[in-house]
Amino acid sequence: MRLAIAEDNQFLLSSLAQLLPGVGITVTATARTGDELMARMEATGYPDVAMVDLRMPPTFTDEGAALAERIKKTRADVGVLVFSAHADVVQAIRLLDLGVPGVGYLLKDRVADVMELRDALRRINGGENVLDPGMVGRMLARPRRRGPLEALAPREREVLRLMAEGRSNSGICDALRLGPKTVESYVANIFRKLDLAPSTDDNRRVLAVVLWLREQPVL
Repeated sequence: MRLAIAEDNQFLLSSLAQLLPGVGITVTATARTGDELMARMEATGYPDVAMVDLRMPPTFTDEGAALAERIKKTRADVGVLVFSAHADVVQAIRLLDLGVPGVGYLLKDRVADVMELRDALRRINGGENVLDPGMVGRMLARPRRRGPLEALAPREREVLRLMAEGRSNSGICDALRLGPKTVESYVANIFRKLDLAPSTDDNRRVLAVVLWLREQPVL
């Protein structure tokens, strides 16, 4: 897998560039700003996935999310992983609202585990949308606003939580030790209870997760 990285912290940038080749990921370009990364990707060839810090120069606010949008508009086939020290629900929703496969949001403590990072990058490269499990867990632990999700049974909430992490039906089967038909039934119930009109299952999964995120308190 070919990877490009944008990160303004030189120590973290250098560490990632040194560690990732050891787990089968080739780092093709590194940069400290979004504009610099775009220029280097155009010069070296677009990677399979771009990994970008959420907060970079010049404003240290949402540069990574803006860069993710820019990359997807330029090359929809390039996956994008945004990472941050902060569980920013607004920016996570912004990524999923792009309505395209192959985007993710991870917290920096997850990025520090090279094997977990490799797994997330591979899933994004495979077209999955990935949310940090720790971020999802923190949201679930907080009081929720009342809304459509109140209609979901506890097991359906578990399934939706795993969907929010970007897990496929197969991944949900493994996590909950359930059969494929059972998981398909739970997923269909979620779509029905959230009043998501028939379309592609991938699209409805993203809509269900966005709806779930919108009901969580801002962290």
